[in-house]
Amino acid sequence: MGLDVLLDFMGVFVFALSGALLAARKGMDIFGMLVLALMPAVGGGTVRDVLIGQPVFWLEDNRYLMLTVVASVAVFFGQRFIDSRERMLMWADAIGLSVFCVLGASKSLAVGMSVSASVVMGIATAVAGGIIRDVIANEVPYILRKEIYATAALVGATSYVLLELWGVSSAEWIAIFAALTVRGLGIVYGWSLPKSRDYESVNRGTQ
Repeated sequence: MGLDVLLDFMGVFVFALSGALLAARKGMDIFGMLVLALMPAVGGGTVRDVLIGQPVFWLEDNRYLMLTVVASVAVFFGQRFIDSRERMLMWADAIGLSVFCVLGASKSLAVGMSVSASVVMGIATAVAGGIIRDVIANEVPYILRKEIYATAALVGATSYVLLELWGVSSAEWIAIFAALTVRGLGIVYGWSLPKSRDYESVNRGTQ
């Protein structure tokens, strides 16, 4: 099994966990959990493959669907032992984001996309599935909240592309670590990008 496939499996599994955890928090049944787990697990990769003109990855290998089922069943029967579903959801999503931004950039580079397009595809792969998951669950997507989110995907995808072009070994792991560090700091410390001054002044004026 190649490194890309291993990382793909890992990303699908943890993103499936994030969807299943959100479903558990919403009190959904096992079917709802499977649906919500599937969205982040394959959504971003599907968008990427369609845009770059490649066969959709999970339609050619049913192991991705099996991983989604395993993640859903694990959460369904193990949710009573989870102290904080929200916290675990955030970290599962962070790991999925970090893995998928690198995989999206890697696959795009491999099929001849430009550097900038590969970075964009990396970000799209990382965030699209989570957006679909949150919209279906009637949640505000992480990408629209204050915390650093898409920025972490940008750091990961850009790091991978540059490291790959420079011929650095273990570029995938370094880029994943970079993205996870940025997202993790956002989670732990509540960091966010600065808002516009006009928005802040309007808010102050209405208080």
